[in-house]
Amino acid sequence: MSEIIQQGSEIRLKKVLTLWDLIFYGMVLIQPTAGIPLFGVAQKLSNGHTVTTILVAMLAMVITAVSYGRMAAVYPAAGSAYTYVGRTINPHLGFLIGWAMLLDYILQPLINVVWISVALQSRYITSIPFPITALAVTAFITALNLIGIRSSARANKLLLMAMCIVIAAFFVLGVHYLFHRGHWSALFSIAPFYDPKTFDMRRIWGATSFAALTYIGFDGITTLSEDVKNPRRNVLLATVLVCIFTGILGGAEIYLGQRIWPNWHTFPNLETAFMDVCRRVGGPVLFEAMGVVLILAALGSALTGGLGAARLLFGMGRDGVLPRRIFAHLHPKTNTPTWNILLIGAVAWAGAVALNDIGSAYEHAGELLNFGAFLAFMGVNLSTFWHFSFLRRGGGRKLMRDLILPLIGFAFCASIWWNLNTLAKIVGGIWFLIGAAYLAATTNLFRRAPKMIDFSES
Repeated sequence: MSEIIQQGSEIRLKKVLTLWDLIFYGMVLIQPTAGIPLFGVAQKLSNGHTVTTILVAMLAMVITAVSYGRMAAVYPAAGSAYTYVGRTINPHLGFLIGWAMLLDYILQPLINVVWISVALQSRYITSIPFPITALAVTAFITALNLIGIRSSARANKLLLMAMCIVIAAFFVLGVHYLFHRGHWSALFSIAPFYDPKTFDMRRIWGATSFAALTYIGFDGITTLSEDVKNPRRNVLLATVLVCIFTGILGGAEIYLGQRIWPNWHTFPNLETAFMDVCRRVGGPVLFEAMGVVLILAALGSALTGGLGAARLLFGMGRDGVLPRRIFAHLHPKTNTPTWNILLIGAVAWAGAVALNDIGSAYEHAGELLNFGAFLAFMGVNLSTFWHFSFLRRGGGRKLMRDLILPLIGFAFCASIWWNLNTLAKIVGGIWFLIGAAYLAATTNLFRRAPKMIDFSES
């Protein structure tokens, strides 16, 4: 995607990417089906108001996307919340934000293992216990990563095209189904946004923390800042437009799903509820097509997420942040971080089984992933406020853009983070305390600057 050029002794990336290249890349990262696996669980959490939660989350994500875009222009070579917070506010606080982000990297394979296992066990291989299904899925993903198989750009494009075809078929069949049953009154309703019989603002706010999973990954656009033509404009525009497009598309998908199947209590399985919606409007063909697309998408995310987490651990081992002997090990033939891949696989399987034993495994995994994500989002908004309001030299400061908007984004993300479920706060809090203790031990009680975690290389 990028091109390397050399001028004298300086080697840098050639700026070849346009705004539309960034938008396409962002949609590949998030995927146009991002909101679909959340549908049934989000319906339960919001009591039938999933569209509302997606739109509320979109407001927080758009403001945060503006902050990401502005900070990417300031630090184009290493776009991450860890870098922004560490360089603008405090390196120790930046390390803790990076530590929280590490939890996200580790949990991304876990949440996909959970969804694939639930889908297979509840729909296709019902006689096999969940731990065995999860073990088979984890072993398959781990084996592919161990032998060094990577998803190609062509495979991503084909998968994206298949998703778009299936989603387009769902929209056409869904609109036809509703219009045939009740004409315009069945197709258009405010009930998915607001039903006075079931609307509960407290539940809506709590469900928003789960629905925000729809947008996870948009910040990956900022890692391409060095490759982009006019990065100050295009990175910011792309992150904002990807968030808006994701929210509108995801909201439309969920709106139609809610109108087709308004009573979420009657779903056979909440984790795979949207597949039942597809069966209702398109029969077994659309049911199977959506199931295959969602499983392939989750498998692709698990593969790239697992390898990304393993590479991040390798980078931390190589730089001395973690024990070098274990985490910096590479297999001599495949050149893959073997021990890290095995560790990520073990965590994914053990975490999936543990969460399944508690119940609502996908819900708990999603909210735990958001624990670190929203800490990072809060950090980006706060670092934007701090940089443009206090650190930037010269005049030209604007009250709304430089002070009020990033603080609104921080407060918005903090409110969503605060409404995560208790389990996510406990497990995430323990992880955060481990990171704080490790930081204190390696920096002489915060007297020295911490070693760097390079998220741009993962």
